[in-house]
Amino acid sequence: MGLQGNISPHIGNLSFLVSLDLSFNNFFGFIPHEISRLHRLRILLLASNQLEGSIPPSIHNCRKLRVVSFDTNRLIGAIPLSLGNLSMLKFLNLQRNSLIAPFPLVIFNISSLNTFAVTANHISGALPNDLCVHCPNLGILYISSNKFGGQLHSQFNNCRELVRLGLSYNKFDGSISKALIGNLQNLQVLALGGNNFTGIIPHTICNLSALHTFGIEDNHIQGSIPTYLWNLQKLVALVLGRNNFKGEVPQKIYNLSSLERISIEHNSLSGYLPIPDMGQSCPNLEEIILSINKLSGHIPSYLANCSKLIKVDFAGNLFSGPIPKSLGNLKYLQHLFLGSNQLIGREAREQETNFISSLSNCRFLTSLYLSNNPLDITIPGSVQNFSASFQIFVADNCQIRGHIPMGMGFLKGLIWLNLGGNNLIGNIPFTFGGLERLQRLHLYSNKIEGLILEEICQLRNLGELDLSNNRISGFIPTCISNLSVLVKLNLSSNRLESSIPLNIWSLENLFLLDLSLNSLGEHLSSNLKKLDTLEYLDLSRNQITGEIPSIIGAFESLRYLDFSNNSFQGGIPQSFGNLKGLDILNLSYNNLSGAIPKSLEALPYLKYLNLSFNKLVGEIPSSGPFVNFTAESFSGNNALCGNPIFGVPPCPTIPTNQRSKMKDILLKYILPTTVAIIAFIMLVYLLRRCRKSNMEIPTSLNPLPALEHRMISYQELCQGTNDFCESNLLGAGGFGSVYKGILSDRTIVAVKVLHLQLLGAFKSFDTECKVLRKIRHRNLVKVITTCTNPEFRALVLEYMSKGNLERWLYSHNYCLDLLQRINILVDVASALDYLHHGQLESILHCDLKPKNILLDENMVAHVGDFGIAKILAKNKDATHTKTLGTIGYIAPEYGFEGKVSIKTDVYSYGIVLLEMITRKKPTDEMFAGDFTLRQLVNASIPDRMMEVVDEGLLIIEDGRDTIALQSILSSILDLGLRCSEELPYARMEIRDVLVKLNKIKSTLF
Repeated sequence: MGLQGNISPHIGNLSFLVSLDLSFNNFFGFIPHEISRLHRLRILLLASNQLEGSIPPSIHNCRKLRVVSFDTNRLIGAIPLSLGNLSMLKFLNLQRNSLIAPFPLVIFNISSLNTFAVTANHISGALPNDLCVHCPNLGILYISSNKFGGQLHSQFNNCRELVRLGLSYNKFDGSISKALIGNLQNLQVLALGGNNFTGIIPHTICNLSALHTFGIEDNHIQGSIPTYLWNLQKLVALVLGRNNFKGEVPQKIYNLSSLERISIEHNSLSGYLPIPDMGQSCPNLEEIILSINKLSGHIPSYLANCSKLIKVDFAGNLFSGPIPKSLGNLKYLQHLFLGSNQLIGREAREQETNFISSLSNCRFLTSLYLSNNPLDITIPGSVQNFSASFQIFVADNCQIRGHIPMGMGFLKGLIWLNLGGNNLIGNIPFTFGGLERLQRLHLYSNKIEGLILEEICQLRNLGELDLSNNRISGFIPTCISNLSVLVKLNLSSNRLESSIPLNIWSLENLFLLDLSLNSLGEHLSSNLKKLDTLEYLDLSRNQITGEIPSIIGAFESLRYLDFSNNSFQGGIPQSFGNLKGLDILNLSYNNLSGAIPKSLEALPYLKYLNLSFNKLVGEIPSSGPFVNFTAESFSGNNALCGNPIFGVPPCPTIPTNQRSKMKDILLKYILPTTVAIIAFIMLVYLLRRCRKSNMEIPTSLNPLPALEHRMISYQELCQGTNDFCESNLLGAGGFGSVYKGILSDRTIVAVKVLHLQLLGAFKSFDTECKVLRKIRHRNLVKVITTCTNPEFRALVLEYMSKGNLERWLYSHNYCLDLLQRINILVDVASALDYLHHGQLESILHCDLKPKNILLDENMVAHVGDFGIAKILAKNKDATHTKTLGTIGYIAPEYGFEGKVSIKTDVYSYGIVLLEMITRKKPTDEMFAGDFTLRQLVNASIPDRMMEVVDEGLLIIEDGRDTIALQSILSSILDLGLRCSEELPYARMEIRDVLVKLNKIKSTLF
C-alpha cells in the first residue's frame, strides 16, 4: 500500500471493527489513544510504518485482542503493564523499535500467549523462573538484541509447546544449564549467540530431537566440538563461530545429510579436514564457513561432491598446496573465500594452467577472495568467461605475474577489483573503460607502466582508485573530474609529471587525496574549490612551487596534511587556524618564510607538527598544542626564537629607552582617550537603563550565557542529581562516587562527591583540587568548579557522555575498532606527556587504568581522577608515597618501595595498552603467581601473537591486508612491552611513544 500521514483519531468511532491492518504504509506520528474504543477489535496490525511515541496504555480496553503487531516502527518508552490484561492475546510482535526500561513480567501471565517477539529494542531485565507455568502455550519467544541478563537455569521448565527460542545478543552469562536444554522436547530453533556463556555445550542437547537450527556463536564456549551434536538428525544449521573451540573438525560432520549450513569460524580448530567414508557426503550442504582457525593440509577435492554449495569460506587458516580445479564443478557456487592461507595456484607438473579457468563453469559466482596466498600464477584470458553475476575479485598479495588480460575489461558486473601487491607488468588495459559498474579499483604496489588512460574517466561509479607504488608516467588526465563519486584517489609513488589539474579539486566527495612521491610541479592555483569532505591530503615529495593557497584552511574536515619536501614559498596561511580537526601537519623541507601563525594555537587536536628546514622567522607560539611539541618540529629554521625547549634562543626584549617612549605615548594619548570612550559608553548605558525602568517589565527574558567558573550551590547539585539518586550514579571509586547532574542552565555535568567518612578522603580532595588548578589540556577531564561545606566536598566536572574505557572494552554492546583504540592511546599519551613535561613541576597520575580514561561524545579520551596524584618538585626525578594505585597497573618500584616517577605512569600506560589490544585485564584469574599479562604477550610474539589479540581486531575488513594488520598489531604490542619493562630506566619516554603511535596511525589510511 502507499497510505501516509497520521492515523486519524476518528478511527475510534468505527466501533464495529474486528480487524485493522495498516501495515507496510508510511503512517507517522503517534498511535491514537482512540483505538482503545474499538472493543470488538481482535486483530491490530500497524507494522512497518514510521510511528513514534509510546504504546498507549489504554490499549488494554480492547479486551478481545488476539493479534497485535507494532514491529518495525520508531516506538519509544516502556512496554505498558496494561498489556498483561489482554487475557485473550495469542500473538504480540514489538520487534525493531526503540523500546526501553525493564521488561514487564506480567506479559508472561497471559495464559493464551503463543508468540511473543521483542527483538532489537533496548529492554533489560531477567526472565522469570518457570516462565511457562503462567504462559503454558508459549510456542515462539524472540527477545534477541536487547539487554536481558542473568543466568539461565529453570526458566524454560515445562515449556512443552516452545518451538522457537531466540535469546541471542543479550547479556546472559554463566554456563548453559543441562536443565534448560533438556526439557524443550519440541524445540526447532535455539539461538543463544552473542552473549557471555561459558563452559561446554551440555550433552542434554541430544534430547532436542526436533532441533533444526542451533546457534551459539560469539560466546566463550570451550573444549572440542562435541560429537553428540551429530545425533541431531534433523539439524539444518549449526552456528558455532567466535568461541574457544579447539581440536579437529569431527568426522561425523558427514553423517548429517540434512545439514545445509555449518559455521565454525573464529575458533582454534586445527588439523586436516576429515575425509568422508565411501558413500558419505553432505548432499544438502549450502554453506561451509571455517575461516580464522588453524586448519592445515590441502583443500580436499571431494568438496566438489557437495554439489549444492553456495558459499565456501576457508580464509585465515594454514591450508597449503594447490587450489583444486574441481571447485569449478560447484555449479551453484556464489562466494569463495580462500584468503590468508599458503595456497598455490597450480599443480607442480603444470606450466601456466590454473584453477581460475575452471571457475568460469560456476555460472552464479559472485565473489572470489584469494588475498595473501603465494599463488604465483598469471591471470588467464579465460577470466572473461566468468559469469555475468561476477562482482568481486580480490587477489592482492598473491605473487600474480604477467599482464592484466584484456578480457578482464569484459566483466560488466564487476564492482570491486583488487590486484594490489603483486608483480603485474604492462599497461592498464583500455578495455577497463567498459567496467561501468566498477566502484573500487586497486592496482597498487605492482610494476604497471604507461599512462593513466582516459578510459578510466568513463567509470562513473568509481569511488576508490588506488594506483600507488607503480611506474605510471605522464600526467593526471583532466577528465578525472568526471569521477564525481570518487572518495579515495591514491596515485602516490609513481612517475607523474606536469601540474596537478585544477579540476581535481572539484571532486566534492573526496575523503583521501594522495599524490605524494611523484614529479608534479608548478604551483597550486589560488582558485581551488573548497572540499568539505577531504580528511587526508598528501602532496609531499614533489616539485610544487608558489605559495600555499589560503583556501586550504577552509577544508574543515582535514585531519592529515603533508606538503613536505616541495618548493613552496611565502608564509604559512593564517587560515590554517580554522582546521579544527587537524591531527598531523607537515610542511618541512620547503622555502616557507615569515612567522609561524598564532592561529595554529587554536588547533585542539594537533598532535604532530613538522615545520623543520624552512626559512621561518620570529617567535614560536607557546600555548595550545605547542606545549606538546619538541625541538624537532622547528629545526633548520635559524631565525626562530622562543622557549629554549624548542632548541632556539629566547626572543629579544624591547630596549629600556624604547619602552619609556611607549610609556609616555600611553600616558599622554592612549590612556585618556580610552577613559573618555569608556565614560561615554557607561553614560549611554545608564541613560538607557533609566529609560527602560519606566517601561512595562517584559513577560520573558532571554537567558544569559553561563559563566565558565560560576558558583554552584549544594542545593543546585541536589536538585540536578535528584538528591544524588542511584539512577544517576555513573560510577564509584576509592574515595567517592560520581553522579550525572543537570544544572539550572541545562548544562550536563559529572559531580564527584567525596566519601568524607573514609580515611584519606580530605587529602584526596585537596590533592585533586591542587592538581586540577595547575593543568589544562584537551585530553584531561576539565573541572568546572567545586562545592564545599563542613560536611560536603564535591568536584563538578565536564560530563563524558560515552563513559569510561573499561565499559567499551568489556561490554558486548560496544565495540572499538583498531583506529579508535589507537586514537585513544594517542590521546592518553598526549595527556601524560603534558602532565610530565608541560609545566615546571611534573605531575604523576599514579592510578592510570581504563576506568580513569573517559570518552566524550566524539570518542576523544580524557584522563581523570587525580585523587592520589603527586606533584614532583623542581629538579626532582622521583618521590615516595604510602598510597597505592590499582593492583595490576602499578609498577614494581611503586608496589615494593612506594617510589613513583614519570616512568611509573609509563608502566601503567604500557599495561593499559596491552589490555586494550588483548582485551584481557591484568587481574584476570588466568594470571596467577608470577604469570602476568605482560608475560603472556611477550611469550606470544611473534609466532603466536594473533592468539592473544582481541578477536574483535582480527575481523578482516574488505581490502585489508592481513600481513599489514599483523605488523601494526605487533608494533603496538611491542610499545606496550617497552613501556612496561621491570626497570624504570628501560621504559620508553612517553614522547617517543606518542611519535611512534602517530606513525602507526598514519599507516591505517
